[in-house]
Parts: sequence; C-alpha cells; structure tokens
Amino acid sequence: MSFLDLFRRKKPLDEAARREMLLRKGRITEGVILDHAINAQGEVSEIFYFYSVSGSDYESSQKLNDEQRKRSVNYAPGTHVTVRYDPGKPGNSIVV
Repeated sequence: MSFLDLFRRKKPLDEAARREMLLRKGRITEGVILDHAINAQGEVSEIFYFYSVSGSDYESSQKLNDEQRKRSVNYAPGTHVTVRYDPGKPGNSIVV
C-alpha cells in the first residue's frame, strides 16, 4: 500500500455487500418500526424504523427482501425489531 492509498476514497459497497458486512460485523441493538409502505400487490415492501446507539437516535428505512416480505406481520408499526449497525457509522444499519 502506498502513502497515497491512505487518501483515496473507498468505493461504496453495493447493497448486497453492505448487508453481508452488517450481518457479519454489525453490532446489535433494538429498534421500533415506525411505519411501512405497501406496494401495488398489497405487500409490505419498505419499512421505516427508529433505534438508539450511545444516546443518539437514528431513523432509517429499508426495502424488504423476499424472505422478509413473507414475514410482513413482523413489521407492523410499533413492533420491536433487531437492528444491526456499523459501529464506525451507526447510521448504516439493517433490520434482521
């Protein structure tokens, strides 16, 4: 690694790589579903959630994958969910 490599911007992860990284290395906290969006087929397709890390509050959203859409009753507003977040960037998170 050269000296200049320290200053180069890192390529952002694609969604699949980001999800894999969070599942492998992410810390766990509890979150609460705030709301959800329903697609044209009447399925829950996106969720909006809230969680806290070290006294800071975060709100985020996530499109549900096929497996999660099968369990859409688990994502009703007010439901407690498990959130995995990046300890270096707590705003980077997913619901598992």
